[in-house]
Amino acid sequence: MAVRKQYLLRIDPGLWAEVEKWAADELRSVNAQVEYILRDAVRRRRGGRTAEGSSPGDRGGPAPSGEGGGD
Repeated sequence: MAVRKQYLLRIDPGLWAEVEKWAADELRSVNAQVEYILRDAVRRRRGGRTAEGSSPGDRGGPAPSGEGGGD
């Protein structure tokens, strides 16, 4: 498995609750949802080009069971 950068995130509790609900709606962990949101924002900023280091199969679908991190 590829090495992941760990990062401590301080977040408003209300925003956390919204992301948590969004993740549950899309059957993702919160960690996978945050990564999806960030990847999408980077893609949009770059004009549709994929972010460097992303795998072709990593297009934002729900994480398979057991993946996505402990949150």
